[in-house]
Amino acid sequence: MARRRRRRWGKRPALPTVGTAEDTGAPQTGDEGQKPSEQKPFKELLVNYGPRYSRLAILEDGQLVEFYIERDEEDQAVGNIYKGRVENVLPGMRAAFVNLGLDKNAFLYVDDAAADDKAARHRPIQEVLKVGQDVVVQVAKEPIGTKGARVTTNVSLPGRYLVLTPYSETIGVSRRIENAADRERLRGIAEKIRPKGMGLIVRTVAEGSTQRTLQRDLAYLRRLWARIRRKAKTVKAPAVLHREAGLIVRTVRDHLDESVDRFVIDDAQAFERAQEVVMALSPELKDRLVLWQEQTPLFEARGVEAELDRALKRRVWLKCGGYLIIDETEGLTVIDVNTGKNVGTTDLADTVLVTNREAAVEIARQLRLRDISGIILVDFIDMEKEEHQAEVIRTFQRALKSDRTRVTVLGLTRLGLLELTRKKVRESLGNQLTKVCPQCDGRGRVLSEEVIAARLRQRIIERLRQTGAEALLAEAYPTVAAHLIGPGGANLKELERETGRTIYIRGAADCDPEVLRIKLVGRREEVEAQALPVREGERLRILIEERHATNPRDGIARLEGYVIDVEGAGNLVGQRVLAEVHRVMKTFATARLVEEALPVAGRAEEVPARTLAEAPAAAQRTG
Repeated sequence: MARRRRRRWGKRPALPTVGTAEDTGAPQTGDEGQKPSEQKPFKELLVNYGPRYSRLAILEDGQLVEFYIERDEEDQAVGNIYKGRVENVLPGMRAAFVNLGLDKNAFLYVDDAAADDKAARHRPIQEVLKVGQDVVVQVAKEPIGTKGARVTTNVSLPGRYLVLTPYSETIGVSRRIENAADRERLRGIAEKIRPKGMGLIVRTVAEGSTQRTLQRDLAYLRRLWARIRRKAKTVKAPAVLHREAGLIVRTVRDHLDESVDRFVIDDAQAFERAQEVVMALSPELKDRLVLWQEQTPLFEARGVEAELDRALKRRVWLKCGGYLIIDETEGLTVIDVNTGKNVGTTDLADTVLVTNREAAVEIARQLRLRDISGIILVDFIDMEKEEHQAEVIRTFQRALKSDRTRVTVLGLTRLGLLELTRKKVRESLGNQLTKVCPQCDGRGRVLSEEVIAARLRQRIIERLRQTGAEALLAEAYPTVAAHLIGPGGANLKELERETGRTIYIRGAADCDPEVLRIKLVGRREEVEAQALPVREGERLRILIEERHATNPRDGIARLEGYVIDVEGAGNLVGQRVLAEVHRVMKTFATARLVEEALPVAGRAEEVPARTLAEAPAAAQRTG
């Protein structure tokens, strides 16, 4: 079905601000007092462990919903604590750059510059920090693109059940603990055991935990903080004071809880390490660990590799036949919903509702999987009925509950677009797995052959004007060379008439599409000798690469990028044949097959049969 016409939704449904991070936001439910009954998904943690980098995939009912990559320990930054040195103070930005010993200096904003002095954020940055000053900071956001890491002095140390905040006296309880009574109980325990001058955040996994369990976790965190402070007094900046735990420990600490049904690891040593950590933190979950010992790689067998390929595509198909178009920029992502192949069975309103409802669930999954952050606009298909609009938004909010990163739904814009933001903490999946195309420089589009040929044509004219040479030999990408030459050589003849010079153009597959490679400029005889690698009457042992585009009876061979049309060789593609050249032109030559038994006479006897193996890389046909 074609894309629907642009029409605004009806009255704007009232939208709460929804936070879905572990420590913010409220449970997202349906209508007031009603919570839809949802069956718990079968949740798995899959770890592909390697010497250079390791990967964690989180699956729900066999579907990939989150993905993490950990490269060498040295490349990991988020959560690490450093003793840094202030390199530069920028009053105009109310920030400073701090040397951590990484490739790029870290960015420290004034609000994050003095966690132990709340009044400092209202003072000029130059009064808070001085160039050359040592400062203990923690990486809050990893380096992204050309930007260095963002750091804060407001250190937080995560444990299994608690997060210790040494410079904050705040008590927090994860809002993902939905039982109000248990939330209050845990808040009371946190108030009781909180160290003087420090704060605590109770994590989701602490639901139902006893005071003794929380005290044990707190004791570990206090010992860790004491070690960090002692080291900060002895080492010289820049230096690492504490590294965040590796993938196995982080996975057990942050992801392994009662909601996980299976934790699969494909490396024996990593499996043993995981067993040790689980026995120390959550011994009741030790039976959930599984060592993958099959021949087929874990991620391939469970479809993770194929799902990652799909997660990099711009178009995402829905089961109903509709599809999403996801366009990401550095700070803004636009998601468009289309009915696609979903033509429905009843009326248009129901078809649109089904598509939008399924799209809402899939968009929430794609946000987690692709780690999309920043400002996000969702263009759902327009709906006339307000109850349909409200239902789609409720479906979207419920789907967002599983996201560990904070998402704030802001509501509908005046154009009917759903606006939301998602906190940026790391590179998106696309940026982690791909790089900017060196050809199009990230635009996703390249210049057409016609436009490139016009530009290269001007380069040829300019070069001939500068040198005053009689002739020129140039190479270009095959399809671009075809435009320079034109049908029957018409464009090339016109260029020669305009310049009054002799010009040879050859196709070269190893040539950059936007580059003109000028091979020789000089006297006509000299250039022609190099431009025409064959002579009339010469016999060659050549490989038939393909059929002729317009005359399938003939076969095409290439020598040094020069095309040879072999009559009657259309059925010999892939074979080497002996052919005699009988006509040589500027852009191609024609040849006839020679019977192997026939004696080689005349001048051809003096010229050994050459093969394409002796010539440079073959190019596509240019004329």
